[in-house]
Amino acid sequence: MSKRKNGHSRELARTPPAATATTPMTQSDGSTVEAFSFGDPEPVSRIQLLDYVESMFNGRWYEPPLPWEGLASAFRASPHHGSAIYLKRNLLKSLFLPHPRLSAATFGAMALDFLVFGNAYVEQPRAYTGRPLDLRHALAKFTRRGQEVGHYFFVRGWLQEHEFPTGSVFHLREDDVNQEIYGLPEYISALQSAWLNEAATMFRRKYYANGSHAGFILYLTEGQVDNDDANALRKALKDSKGPGNFRNLFLHMPGGKSDGLKLIPVSEVAAKDDFAAIKNVSKDDVLAAHRVPPGLLGMVPTNAGGFGNAPQALAVFIENEIRPLMQRFRELNDWAGEELVRFIEPPGVAAAA
Repeated sequence: MSKRKNGHSRELARTPPAATATTPMTQSDGSTVEAFSFGDPEPVSRIQLLDYVESMFNGRWYEPPLPWEGLASAFRASPHHGSAIYLKRNLLKSLFLPHPRLSAATFGAMALDFLVFGNAYVEQPRAYTGRPLDLRHALAKFTRRGQEVGHYFFVRGWLQEHEFPTGSVFHLREDDVNQEIYGLPEYISALQSAWLNEAATMFRRKYYANGSHAGFILYLTEGQVDNDDANALRKALKDSKGPGNFRNLFLHMPGGKSDGLKLIPVSEVAAKDDFAAIKNVSKDDVLAAHRVPPGLLGMVPTNAGGFGNAPQALAVFIENEIRPLMQRFRELNDWAGEELVRFIEPPGVAAAA
């Protein structure tokens, strides 16, 4: 078994600040027009750029193939992503039968770690006599595997490490095609959609909250309007801001031309970013990755047909998704030599129909 395994990127980097680029263009009459671009640095994911970074061995333990901090942050990036994970955790916990050595709280924390990180750990402490005590949950975000099988560390930060006794930690991992040191969750392919959903929401919030975007351009070419009239119009526009805005303005210009005063809405261009379409497409991608019926997440149907029979959809979801997860968690029984993980029998599809 190889000890250095292929994985994914270990960091999320930011591009350098976008410099303002100015390109002068000379027209036929000798005048010069400058075209420029501007923008802020945007976060860029390097997951695909560094596909061949390995789960490196640092001398004591293997580093994870992906930054667990990134997965923990992405857990709350999209409401559908987090809700789908919580739904699976809640269903597993509702069907779980507590054991004197494995409480419902410990199992729930273990299930949440497995669904978020693709890894779950529990420690088996023992009394001085060797008698096994209650199982303890070890946070997957900080648990690392050592070089030997059954050797694990708990690493919170620099010089904040704890070495577990060899053989005292059970590791449940989701299968990965690139390495067998750590597991990876099933939803990795939908992370870009979850981040797109978050970015669209944040953009729209900033757009309305910062108050610094250009609302419109008032283009005045009418010769009958002198400087005093223009200043009065400018003052009226300024006074319309702040509390009680959206006030009406009246401009009297007898004999003026029809195009002497134009209102060009600049913000309309920025607002037409297909916000609803982005939200819907990214939502569908996330739900497809989790294979969760939308009706189970409290979503309101937008069509007349709705989402169908909710109890039957729940029964099918339990049969196809929850039962395989139940079987995975029963692997703890083989490691412990005792039936610690037990579930009540969920209702079948026929009963729900």
